[in-house]
Amino acid sequence: MTSKFNAKIEVEAEDKTNAVFDSINIDNEFYPENPTKTEMFCDDKITILIEANQLAQMRANLNSSIRLIQTSYDSIKSVDI
Repeated sequence: MTSKFNAKIEVEAEDKTNAVFDSINIDNEFYPENPTKTEMFCDDKITILIEANQLAQMRANLNSSIRLIQTSYDSIKSVDI
């Protein structure tokens, strides 16, 4: 029997939510060898759903997603016009 691990991240990035989503979703679309199943959606907030067979893979994906969101937000905010 295999265990499945699931996580859901929801992020609001003020008026930069769509820009942050566009920047992080590109990585998800072009990483087919990702060992986790990762889905991203954006309405008023960014929602990331992650499913993995191993806890280590789940942790790695969560850490990467959170860091990428923070970096994207900081970069977009630094060039705010």
